[in-house]
Amino acid sequence: MQPSRSHHRDQTVSPEPTPIDRRQWIAGALATPLASGMLASGIPAPAAETSGPPKRANRIAVSTYSYWRYRDDSKLTIEQCIDLAAETGFDGVEILHVQMEDESNAALQRIKQRAFRSGLDLCGFSTHQSFVFPDAAKRDENVRHTIHCIELAYALGIPTIRVNTGRWGTSKDFDTLMANKGIEPRLEGYSDDDGFAWVREGLEKCLPVAEKCGVVLGLENHWGLGRTADGVLRLIREIDSPWLRATLDTGNFLENQYEQYEQLAPEAVFVQAKTYFGGGTWYTLEIDYDRVANILAGVNYQGYISLEFEGQESHETAIPKSLETLRKAFA
Repeated sequence: MQPSRSHHRDQTVSPEPTPIDRRQWIAGALATPLASGMLASGIPAPAAETSGPPKRANRIAVSTYSYWRYRDDSKLTIEQCIDLAAETGFDGVEILHVQMEDESNAALQRIKQRAFRSGLDLCGFSTHQSFVFPDAAKRDENVRHTIHCIELAYALGIPTIRVNTGRWGTSKDFDTLMANKGIEPRLEGYSDDDGFAWVREGLEKCLPVAEKCGVVLGLENHWGLGRTADGVLRLIREIDSPWLRATLDTGNFLENQYEQYEQLAPEAVFVQAKTYFGGGTWYTLEIDYDRVANILAGVNYQGYISLEFEGQESHETAIPKSLETLRKAFA
């Protein structure tokens, strides 16, 4: 008589372990006495791996302004600045618009190729404009200029441009403005609220082009109505567009600088870092870049730090020292 098939079905048989099961069982069996032995001997077990990406150092750029500083004897071309930036060891270059000598498409593409072949990003573009004018025609002129600069940045492959609020223009000249710490009287008959409304209108007219080109406007703390973090943040919050954020300039807060860095840091898409080797052109500001780096790390700022050297020392010696300072702080 053949054995009953049901007899075999009633027996409990452990399934043959797969190769993966064997490896997992062996690893667990080995790990348990190892961990127990470590604990018994007082040797701490290996710490569990922490989750999250590793900290990445900020990339360091240099503004072409750093090689010029509006001095008669050192206005270099954009291409010359790119070459010097590559030789010194920067990661990118920020272009100052007024330093450009040729805005033709051929010139723009040569600049882009020069940077690419040097292993450098073109990461920022700084323009000068103002919307603080009672005259609507002047404001529109500055809108057209800003849109032109957005399109230049787009042609160069640059993802952000620095823009300003503008100022009342009642100072005799820029030296006078600096002597008064960037403070100047309003135009007679007008209020700050008038000025903010003009700036808001001007920026809103630029934003559709910025969005179309994929170029973020970085509103800088740069005198006038944007002299303080409160002024810059007022406009960012009132306009409420992802294409308007902040360019944080470490050298343009002359009071409560670290508190104002902390205010503006969460909105920053670009950071300009001032140094003053040899003494500043208009003033010298003591800046603790370790502290600045901690503030920016606290809001997970991962963007560029762009050097704006504004001292009296020769750029040949001051810019490499500035790079070393920033590399160390933002490592």
